[in-house]
Amino acid sequence: MTDLHPVRRALLSVSDKTGLIELGQALAARGVELLSTGGSAKALRDAGLTVKDVSEVTGFPEMMDGRVKTLHPMVHGGLLALRDNDTHVAAMNEHGIGAIDLLVVNLYPFEAALARGADYDEMIENIDIGGPAMIRAASKNHLFVNVVTDVQDYEALLAELDANDGQTSYAFRQRLSQTAYARTAAYDAAVSNWMASAIEEKTPRRRAFAGELKQTLRYGENSHQEAAFYTDGSNRPGVATAVQLQGKELSYNNINDTDAAYELVAEFDPADSPAVAIIKHANPCGVAKGATLAEAYQKAFDCDRTSAFGGIVALNQPLDADTAAKITEIFTEVVIAPGASDEAKEIFAAKKNLRLLLTDGLPDPRKPIVAYKQVAGGMLVQDKDVGYVGMEDLKVVTEKAPSDEQMQDLLFAWKVAKHVKSNAIVYVKDNATVGVGAGQMSRLDSANVAAAKAGRMAAELGLEESLAKGCAVASDAFFPFADGLLEAAAAGGACVIQPGGSMRDDEVIKAANEKGLAMVFTGMRHFRH
Repeated sequence: MTDLHPVRRALLSVSDKTGLIELGQALAARGVELLSTGGSAKALRDAGLTVKDVSEVTGFPEMMDGRVKTLHPMVHGGLLALRDNDTHVAAMNEHGIGAIDLLVVNLYPFEAALARGADYDEMIENIDIGGPAMIRAASKNHLFVNVVTDVQDYEALLAELDANDGQTSYAFRQRLSQTAYARTAAYDAAVSNWMASAIEEKTPRRRAFAGELKQTLRYGENSHQEAAFYTDGSNRPGVATAVQLQGKELSYNNINDTDAAYELVAEFDPADSPAVAIIKHANPCGVAKGATLAEAYQKAFDCDRTSAFGGIVALNQPLDADTAAKITEIFTEVVIAPGASDEAKEIFAAKKNLRLLLTDGLPDPRKPIVAYKQVAGGMLVQDKDVGYVGMEDLKVVTEKAPSDEQMQDLLFAWKVAKHVKSNAIVYVKDNATVGVGAGQMSRLDSANVAAAKAGRMAAELGLEESLAKGCAVASDAFFPFADGLLEAAAAGGACVIQPGGSMRDDEVIKAANEKGLAMVFTGMRHFRH
């Protein structure tokens, strides 16, 4: 096997014409014959390049609205023929099939059509057939053929040709082949997943998963783990779509925590009021609404100042100068927001290591999307928890009903509890968390942790009473026994929101009545593992 093979003839057929003219010019300057189709051929010809239409090679015109143009032995024979196989070479000579050494194809913009919400018929027309067939043929024959499916590989191709006097190496063609197979796999995944959704097939027999590399990470959760960040093409506003204006490269843990923070703060409508969420290790250590972003940040910070150090801050409104100044008073890893004023950017510029991420909006907390979790030997797939509870959904189950102000705090606490690792207990007062108990093995322990945090912060702020005095209490799942509720009451809880549904609901309701608590049931739980 000869490692190096020359590129003498190329077929260029692309939907995304970014860099096409420059690539065509560079190939022509190196003596490469150009074949093309449709719009690609026209673009190259309009740029003054000599191009042969594929229809001239096949002897058949493009037909059926372009559905049939490259599905022909003159094309696929040129891609698949083994140059060192006498039988293949004889067949090429007998039928006048010319070798194709380079295939440059990117596919119909199916993912773009999906992102803009195209209807069923338009989606079908955006399913490419000839492109994937050619890509797979060229990829299989990478012993001799180069296949380029990404615009970002154009420069690498030309550099390879220059380094090898118009030839490419086997290792280079292998890399291109792997990239090409991944592209067709991702494309087919997008098509199959869209169709499953379109026909309301909730559990298809086979499900495909695909992603595009956004960033190679220095390491994963720990320094001995390799890691990378892939996007799924959904364009959901958040860490995957954000523009990083400054600061060090994001780490695996930064990305995970920033996602948790932004998904949480998106629960609070920016048209209603400013909101801030501070996250540490994927759990909220402070969440608050305020008259201003700066006030919301201060209230969130005052829930757990210790944990906020080195945390992630998410805002539901554009960052302003006052809030930026407050955030920079302590060490913060990442700030993510839907925008930022010039003054805020200037303040952050003095903190070179502080990462500032700006997005094109907030994620929709009620938009159904698919969530995946790997387990040994498989993948768990479920709808993302987009469950919503409004005032009208709440059922008062105690003798005492919550006041209007308490009801607002209960709903606030419920939204936060949805984003706290189970078992979750959240204490809220005046639209701000004052204690969060996360990820404990019992609900009683979570209530204890939240109470301890509320007491510790009260002492730090110089207050005589715990921050939890008179607070609203949220439990992400029902209280299996009255002990957790009693602990919350002892911490200062005055009203409670929980799903209900326990075999001992009557016992828990009785305990709440005895303590003079108001309690509402949601009928919905928010386990988060």
